[in-house]
Amino acid sequence: MMDVSIIIVNWNTRDLLSGCIASICEQAGDINYEVVVIDNASEDGSAEMVREKFPQVTLIENRENRGFAAANNRGIVVSKGRYVLLLNPDTVILDGAISKAISFADAHSEAAVVGCKVLNPDKTLQPTCFMFPSILNMLLSSSYLYKIFPRSKFFGRERMTWWDRNDIREVDVVTGCFMLVRREAVEQVGMMDERFFMYGEETDWCYRFKLAGWKVIFAPAGEIIHYGGASSEQKRYEMIIQLRKSILLFMRKHKSFPTYALASLLIALFFLLRVPYWLARAMFSHKSNNISVARTYLSGAYRALLGRMV
Repeated sequence: MMDVSIIIVNWNTRDLLSGCIASICEQAGDINYEVVVIDNASEDGSAEMVREKFPQVTLIENRENRGFAAANNRGIVVSKGRYVLLLNPDTVILDGAISKAISFADAHSEAAVVGCKVLNPDKTLQPTCFMFPSILNMLLSSSYLYKIFPRSKFFGRERMTWWDRNDIREVDVVTGCFMLVRREAVEQVGMMDERFFMYGEETDWCYRFKLAGWKVIFAPAGEIIHYGGASSEQKRYEMIIQLRKSILLFMRKHKSFPTYALASLLIALFFLLRVPYWLARAMFSHKSNNISVARTYLSGAYRALLGRMV
């Protein structure tokens, strides 16, 4: 069987996607692999670029943007590898990271998911892996105290900001920018939940793997560069709403109703507390998007309070 199927979901990141695929070809080594690109109705010529520069790549073109989970599922269906690697288009493979992750997974049959070390473009550490959502983690994340006290194991608990990612350890969630998944585990628990449009799908998947008895492991065996936000920055504030929506969907799916209700209240407060700031900016700035941002947050708060986020 083929070693790995590398699945890349793309939306309007043509140049980054080109660099990503090129780095895979350069760093693949001796592994037997395939690349499957699912293009979510890009308008920047991404699909044409793949056809012209990388004819060996399997290209699937969606007529509309169906979201990250649905697109990955479509790629998994046609894939042939004994592992599936979910890889963001704004990444660059370094140091044989894919083959090293596969070697690690081969030696740890208990792992459904393996993640690698992720770097920013300047080669500084990009903290990946995080804890499952909880009321406490939501409070700490919304307070941004983890940014003030990044070395604190309490304030930085959700994002594990105190950890240098230099050792192997079992974690709750491996970030979806590089997520090596064992096919046997996928066949047991099923594919990604397509109700998660963007964000939260890997969290839900890792939670389901753990419920089924599998482990999720971070291993600094290889490294990649992740530019980050290449797609989400195109609709920045809508994606902030989408992130909180995904958290609430996770809470409703896996937690009790009182916990979900409290989470909805916290998210409504998160949005409401930001409305005055953007209104004030609108008063002293001529930028038209300030009012739009305030309206986005106000709409998010309203929907969260009424239970209409999910």
